[in-house]
Amino acid sequence: MKLKDRVAIVTGGGTGMGRAIAKRLGAEGAAVVVNYRASRAEAEEVAAEIEAAGGTALALQADVADERQVRAMVAEVEERWGRLDILVNNAGWSKITPHWELDALTDEIWDRTLDTNLRGAFYCVRAAVPLMRSSGGGSIVNNTSASAFTAAGSTIVYSASKAAMMNMTKSLARALAPEIRVNAVAPGLIETRFAGWPAEAFELSRKVSPLKRIPTAEEVAATVLFLASDDAAAITAETILVDCGLTQLGRGRRRDQK
Repeated sequence: MKLKDRVAIVTGGGTGMGRAIAKRLGAEGAAVVVNYRASRAEAEEVAAEIEAAGGTALALQADVADERQVRAMVAEVEERWGRLDILVNNAGWSKITPHWELDALTDEIWDRTLDTNLRGAFYCVRAAVPLMRSSGGGSIVNNTSASAFTAAGSTIVYSASKAAMMNMTKSLARALAPEIRVNAVAPGLIETRFAGWPAEAFELSRKVSPLKRIPTAEEVAATVLFLASDDAAAITAETILVDCGLTQLGRGRRRDQK
């Protein structure tokens, strides 16, 4: 197993992509902390599924936007396992707000988006780094978004927060090297309950995708596993798009398509 004897925290691990990531890391031998803010039942279910499959997991509540809660979570990890090798900053929040409706982008949306998506990720890194270093180093994987490239996400501030996370990934990779590698994964539209996207949004994305489909949460999890494992030991400061080619290739037709 790629992650045997390692300990991982997956923020927002009870639902959506976080659920798939937590289960994939657990299947590869990591002891997984399934972090949640409010989705207790879902996080406990994920932890139970990991353990039922022979792994080790613990559901832990902490709002990543509250640094005291984040530090308490890391302290519990240290007390239980004495080490931390992997941090996946997956927790995120958004509320669909059309980009042209500027007045609808309230201060409340701005604050919650940045507090969760950007400041929360930084809080987790800052709390985790001392334990990761004492464990001999490790890997941080930030879950950003294809909207960091396209600026076409659920809101203007969501896209901005994810672009900032991509930039922060590079800054942290420089600051924490050589002991800790820092990379990011940038998913396209994934069919989860996140942000409340309507069914037609997924259908449109499939229609215009170069691969005629959209990525799955499990495919994102596979990319996170790669970045977190020794398979990516020579990789840091990178962001990998997982969007079936839509960002790079756009919506254009091939010459052989009618």
